[in-house]
Amino acid sequence: MAFSSSMSRRDALKLGALGSAALLLPFERRAHTGTTTLANRMPSTGLPVPFTVPFAVPPVLQPVKRDETTDYYQVWQQENAVEILPGLKTKIYGYNGITPGPTVVAQRGRPVVMQQINALPAQNTSQNFTPWTSTHLHGSASLPEYDGYASDVTQPGQWKNYHYPNIQDARTLWYHDHGVHHTAENAYLGLAGMYIMHDSVEESLGLPRGSYDVPLVLKDAMFAKDGSLIFENNNESGLYGDVNLVNGRPWPNMRVERRKYRFRILNACISRSFRLKLSTGDPFTVIATDGGLMPKPQAVGDFRLGMAERYEVVIDFSKYKLGTKVQLQNASPANNINYANIDKVMQFEVVADATTLDNNSVPAVLNPNMETMGLTAADAVREREMVFARDAGPDAATQHGGVDAVNASWTINGTTWEDVIDSNYEYTVANPAKDSVEIWRLTNKSGGWFHPVHIHLVDFKVLDRNGKPPFDYEKGPKDVVYVGESESVRVVMRFANQVGKYMMHCHNLVHEDHDMMAQFEVGTGGHDPILADAAQDGPAPAL
Repeated sequence: MAFSSSMSRRDALKLGALGSAALLLPFERRAHTGTTTLANRMPSTGLPVPFTVPFAVPPVLQPVKRDETTDYYQVWQQENAVEILPGLKTKIYGYNGITPGPTVVAQRGRPVVMQQINALPAQNTSQNFTPWTSTHLHGSASLPEYDGYASDVTQPGQWKNYHYPNIQDARTLWYHDHGVHHTAENAYLGLAGMYIMHDSVEESLGLPRGSYDVPLVLKDAMFAKDGSLIFENNNESGLYGDVNLVNGRPWPNMRVERRKYRFRILNACISRSFRLKLSTGDPFTVIATDGGLMPKPQAVGDFRLGMAERYEVVIDFSKYKLGTKVQLQNASPANNINYANIDKVMQFEVVADATTLDNNSVPAVLNPNMETMGLTAADAVREREMVFARDAGPDAATQHGGVDAVNASWTINGTTWEDVIDSNYEYTVANPAKDSVEIWRLTNKSGGWFHPVHIHLVDFKVLDRNGKPPFDYEKGPKDVVYVGESESVRVVMRFANQVGKYMMHCHNLVHEDHDMMAQFEVGTGGHDPILADAAQDGPAPAL
């Protein structure tokens, strides 16, 4: 399907005032025309030796204003040159000019207004696209117009205020770009940041806090010899780097004390999945999934981490002698493209006894709220199947190359996001009633690819995978589920909190951009996700 054949009424309304010929076809996909190619790839000898770069965490974003009920933040989406590889500068897109962006720390029951200002260049000359953006707070039950709806774009020079209700349980969320057809480029260039929400239940448990509660934003990248990023999507199948970054640092070394640490692990990669394990063979204690704390902790020797999934784990370093070095390793799942040292993620170096043993426990019961995890198949009023496939191309089992990218489409139930656009944003794959419970069977018929499936708005419970129980580390509320090759995964969810149109898509962002994304509508009469609160031309007003 060729999107450039038409522009919808809503696109024209949103963009007509700009009057720029460059924006006449604002949402088309551009062919990859980057000037930086694999021939310019940085050789392994030019990359840092793993575990020699110091670990760091992103700064915490401070509100520009607080009133009796709400915290207000201002974030600039900016191009910047930063040091990622030692001694070189890399051009990135960053929230406030850094990647990962600054971490937002919120409290349940206290809303946030986040003003996002698109100060990016009018044109990305390297990849030949206009960097429009749409900010998605992933894991938030936001109104449709504040959910980062892909076609609700903010053009360079525009701004938008996003309203986040913070009505759910404590959890690790993240904010990232979701602009239609260029999510992969924008996110790869750096538009991602963590958003942590606390509540009184979580804070009463004695879990590690403060400097012992550590975000780990995992991402892979590939660099040219001059330090610039190489964008290669392997015939629209995926983007795989040869450097693992943690919080923007290549294979870092973190100095730790002899006590428990809580790690909030986010896979912010475009297409790479991980299977994480410790070099000592010791287990992780998994305490939380995408939607917050699990009912009880789960001890696992390793766990699979798809793109956009979040797992919170506790590692107890008290058992190790001073000087011990423990590596976080990656036993890569199938259908990634791997390089030397992709099996390494970061290192923990035990350097001191505990400064304090306060908040150093993991209770046997974590989360008494069974709103999601108490759901059963018997609660569902219907079951739907969503089939993820690559259609109209060669043999679906062809892996990472040799695919006719022009004729092949990444589809959900045989449809793509272009069908949504061509329907004037009316076409839906499902219309569950508000507060109803449904089972969705997510079936992967793509052969040689896996799909981390994200369903916006809701938390869900994984019922089974190919008829077998979910993995122990999945026994918590989720909003992304890893649907592996030829797998069929059933999830159950209640469509609560909001009404309106929301997206479901593969979180391999290359697949999403080409166009493995659909929409569902909860109830009727919801706010229009594009027109209810459209982006405005700058300059942005004071909050």
